[in-house]
Amino acid sequence: GAENGILIRSGDALQTSQRLDSIVLDKTGTITRGEPALTDVVAAAGFDEAEVLGLAASLERGSEHPLGEAIVTGAQARNLTLKDAKEFAAIPGHGVSGMVDGRDVLLGNAKLMTRRNVDAAALKDAWQRLAGEGKTPMYVAIDGQAAGLVAVADTVKPDSRAAIAEFKRLGLEVVMITGDNQRTADAIARQVGVDRVLAEVLPDDKAHEVQKLQLEGKRVGMVGDGINDAPALAQADVGFAIGTGTDVAIEASDVTLIKGSLMGVVTAIEISRATMRNVRQNLVGAFGYNTLGIPVAMGLLYPFFGVLLSPLIAAAAMAFSSVTVVTNANRLRYFQPKGMTA
Repeated sequence: GAENGILIRSGDALQTSQRLDSIVLDKTGTITRGEPALTDVVAAAGFDEAEVLGLAASLERGSEHPLGEAIVTGAQARNLTLKDAKEFAAIPGHGVSGMVDGRDVLLGNAKLMTRRNVDAAALKDAWQRLAGEGKTPMYVAIDGQAAGLVAVADTVKPDSRAAIAEFKRLGLEVVMITGDNQRTADAIARQVGVDRVLAEVLPDDKAHEVQKLQLEGKRVGMVGDGINDAPALAQADVGFAIGTGTDVAIEASDVTLIKGSLMGVVTAIEISRATMRNVRQNLVGAFGYNTLGIPVAMGLLYPFFGVLLSPLIAAAAMAFSSVTVVTNANRLRYFQPKGMTA
């Protein structure tokens, strides 16, 4: 495993991995790169794109949220001048608000617009189009009026689709879990070939969703990289942590992937299956020698052929049994996972 960039904590994790029925994949940072970028700016009537983006980016300049950083980076790439925001407030689950250059600016989801009595109906079609493309659109309101939309997208890792195809080849049900809205989640799922999507899941509920799958009678593997994935990684039958993720996620997992590729999970499962197959072969080999040798040693053949088993031959057979088992086990050193060559 280590030679393939996979660190396995225990024999239990190795043994359980070969019996998994479902694999749950966190979207951000696991299927996708986890580095969103600004993709679209839509201005409502009476506003222009530079104004909408400039005020939104100015509001987000002090934020550490990845989506906010993407908006700021996008505005700077367009050479827009950003101003200081005052009275900045983060509204959990909704968005942010503040004053920029004397103007009241809101940036967030439809719930925030409703909460602040902003009529954003004119932007609904544009929002649905962007969400259908797998992007995350956010409403911008200026002085109580719906001014436009800014959209960001987290790009899919190059090998995610191939890895998910490999999971299916191994007979696993693939489930994607994300806090994104259903339309955005479905669009990403279509891109990578995931059939079952759990969207709009709050961070605290990820472990509960894993437990629900287990209650369906399935053995579940969970793949994640963030702090909010740690409870789900611990809840799963086997937790796989992306090594490029947080220390908490790595500590809560059973298997750590040194690289950030989902192909590592495919390889870990293939190594698990190859190892347990090898163990079963060794058991058959070891018991085979005893099954044949013990009746002979008991004199079963003596009445018919006058054959007895010499202690010297018995000792040699016992030694040869050990050599057979060790030699067979060493074949794993030359095992090449199919996922590595797919």
